[in-house]
Amino acid sequence: MARMISYEDKDTPIHKLSGFTKLVFFIVWCMASALTFDTRVLVLMLIMGFAIYVVSGTKWNQVSTVFKAIMIFMVINLTCIFFFAPYQGCEIYGSRTEIAHLFGNYTLTKEQLFYEMNVFIKYFTVIPAVFIFLVTTNPSELAASLNGIGVPYSIAYSLEIALRYIPDVQDEFIRIRNAQEARGIEMSSKGRLLERIKNTASIIFPLLFSSMERIEVVSNAMELRGFGKKPRRTWYSRRKLKAADFLVLAFIIAFFAGTVALTVKNGSRFYNPFV
Repeated sequence: MARMISYEDKDTPIHKLSGFTKLVFFIVWCMASALTFDTRVLVLMLIMGFAIYVVSGTKWNQVSTVFKAIMIFMVINLTCIFFFAPYQGCEIYGSRTEIAHLFGNYTLTKEQLFYEMNVFIKYFTVIPAVFIFLVTTNPSELAASLNGIGVPYSIAYSLEIALRYIPDVQDEFIRIRNAQEARGIEMSSKGRLLERIKNTASIIFPLLFSSMERIEVVSNAMELRGFGKKPRRTWYSRRKLKAADFLVLAFIIAFFAGTVALTVKNGSRFYNPFV
């Protein structure tokens, strides 16, 4: 099985951007998504996120497994929202338009459906950004860019190592899963969902221990080489910001400012179509 999420060097406009640009874009993009519940803004972000996904040349098989797992999490989360707060949407929008009575004290309302739809869209504005950032950003180039703007190189290098180890952790996960399946433990799509979840969860502990052992080896090797003793270091893969980087940075800052301005103008984070 191929790795799910890992960097691939491609000739696309997204790959040509500086790692620093993509990091700032990702952070500000997530801040804008967290700030607003305005459906108009979220739908616009959803469309832009899909366009960026297409331009980046990201392959579906790189993200499909993680995407399916997140979809299951989202469905469970939205279901919990409804059962624990079935009228939260009514409180937010100040009205109650009933669609159908379900059971007990649970009645399906347009306001609750609209609120949960916004939560669902909010997830989809962030998830593609995470995937695209991971598969289009060279960890070494990102660390060099961060250090170039004043971030201590120890912190930048830590981020680089974290990104580099994502593919290694995936490989380790696949090896453990193959070993489990060789012992007759069903973990493929042929098994029942609950059984697969239970068996997959059993991989977490051996994966955690192997990751901790790997971290200790790397830490000892860096310490023996005197990492962090000097105030500065040189970078082989440093990339200077170009015109495209400045345009992208200006766009995301302007977009965030526009989101804040719209929120202030409306006097609320929520767009209310029920008024």
